[in-house]
Amino acid sequence: MLLSIVSAALPALRLLDPERAHGIALRALSWGLAPAASAPDHAALAVDCLGLRFSNPIGLAAGFDKNAAAGPALLRLGFGFVETGSVTPRPQPGNPKPRMFRLSEDGGIINRLGFNNLGLSVYTRNLARLSRRSIPVGANIGINKEGADPVRDYKALVEAVRTLVDYTVINVSSPNTPGLRDLQTEAQLRSILQAVGSVDGRPPILVKVAPDLSQDGLASVVETCVEQGVQGLILGNTTISRPAGLKSIHAGEAGGLSGLPLQPLSTRMLARAYLLARHRLVLIGAGGIFTGGDVLTKIRAGASLVQLYSSFAFHGPALIPRLKAELLAGLREARLTTVQDAIGTRAQELAEQV
Repeated sequence: MLLSIVSAALPALRLLDPERAHGIALRALSWGLAPAASAPDHAALAVDCLGLRFSNPIGLAAGFDKNAAAGPALLRLGFGFVETGSVTPRPQPGNPKPRMFRLSEDGGIINRLGFNNLGLSVYTRNLARLSRRSIPVGANIGINKEGADPVRDYKALVEAVRTLVDYTVINVSSPNTPGLRDLQTEAQLRSILQAVGSVDGRPPILVKVAPDLSQDGLASVVETCVEQGVQGLILGNTTISRPAGLKSIHAGEAGGLSGLPLQPLSTRMLARAYLLARHRLVLIGAGGIFTGGDVLTKIRAGASLVQLYSSFAFHGPALIPRLKAELLAGLREARLTTVQDAIGTRAQELAEQV
């Protein structure tokens, strides 16, 4: 019943400015207005990685719940894991509005939010409410637009969240904080990871990278992460590119593009990362996942787990059981017994797609 009510409300929310609609959805979730998953996940969907057990590989990407305010409700929706943030050490308002644009005709979203969040103190207080959780929770961490010292700040953020989450993501790839993507260069990234690596009792560390990296840049990131003991990569963040054929009047807005238009680029990069990593890193695939077939393609490109953002914003909680059912059907059609059997089985082919 609750799922039906939530689904019925989505068309009305789509009539609103996307950032306002997002805020209303978060408030509803924080009030507990969310359906719970109706059944346990099929055993074939389970994934073991990062020292954790995931009952299914489908997670919620960072950016949806920046302050971990809606955590309890999000954990009940049927995701295999939920990533909160991005959080910065100090609160910041982000970039001027309007800064979020729905590309309905293209199945995409452009945002230039700029790490708007309430800061580390509020974030850790909200995370503490999730100490009893049934699925893994991650923290996505970033730096403030002004007064940042990346080495100092990323280390302090990892220290602050290390006992509150199951993994932590170093976000060096948002296009909406000036200079942030420069931190993906070898020397800068190594300095940050060396500082983070000195934190005792840290959870598994992953790095979230841009889908716009060159092949050489991606190879450098992979080797630096392996060298510094990072456990995984998220591929990838939003893109600053604009694929040909976008129909929306908002297609020319500045910011990072997510959703369906990002799918070919992010999947190709994921497959290339899998071939470069050679089983030394756990990969999480993100970008343009709208069907169970999309989930399976990401996994066959090399992902152990996947993340959603735009499709969840468009379709709401009803999307999650549909994706899991379609993923199971796809596994059977491909004569694969489990999700783990599928990882990387099409990486070479997908890495070469134009």
